[in-house]
Amino acid sequence: MRSQSSHRKLRAAAVVCAAVAVAGPAPAAAWAATVAPAPAAPSPDPFDGLTPEQIADRAVDATRSADSLRMTGQVVSEGQDLDVDFSVDDQGSCRGRIAVDDGDAELRRLDGVTYLKGDEAFWRISMTEQGVPESEIAPVIELVEGRWLKIAPGQAGSADLGEVCDLDSLLDDLGEDDRSGLTRGPDREVDRTPVATLVEKESGETTTVSVAQEGKPYIRQVVRTGGDEPGSMTLSEFDRPVRVTAPPADETVDLSRLDPGTRA
Repeated sequence: MRSQSSHRKLRAAAVVCAAVAVAGPAPAAAWAATVAPAPAAPSPDPFDGLTPEQIADRAVDATRSADSLRMTGQVVSEGQDLDVDFSVDDQGSCRGRIAVDDGDAELRRLDGVTYLKGDEAFWRISMTEQGVPESEIAPVIELVEGRWLKIAPGQAGSADLGEVCDLDSLLDDLGEDDRSGLTRGPDREVDRTPVATLVEKESGETTTVSVAQEGKPYIRQVVRTGGDEPGSMTLSEFDRPVRVTAPPADETVDLSRLDPGTRA
């Protein structure tokens, strides 16, 4: 039985890895949005004299060093609209939400236990996509409606969700790709933070990575235009505590109560 909660690992793992991979195409999800002109960063330029590849190196190292971060954005993945908002730390705790088309769900994870609370549309979309027969969908929705699905370590889907909420795992692949072909674009701002932009164009797609020019050179935003999977992702709240609380016991239902023949 695969947990519905994973929804292809909520696609968030792929989204985040793509967001911070400053070199090369995103591995699974793509990013897009129109980048509006913004005021240039103040002088002096902290990246003056550095090549785009060297700026990318600094951005990768800084982002890898973060104890926690928040990711927010919208992407199109395999024809579906995906909206994510997650806060993750390096202790395996996370909280946030994911919306897939018309479905919406909240996620919390602490001490290795995952809690997922979705609306009817989220569960129906997730199970239908994974081939669950209609006759099995309604009973599951009835059981979890208005409740948090509790997924303990070792249960189906726990490992997938662990990857979504494992900051080190999400950042493991940073810097693995060849960065040749990056160019530096115009400076701008992301959430009032001056950023330098690194641009890559390939196969009709343009990826723009924004790197903070104040404080640590964190990757602040990745935007992809063109192609079949446009979208954007913004990273923020670096090194801030991620506070997660478990839902009340009377508002949860254990995954083991689902029909073992049901995939989720």
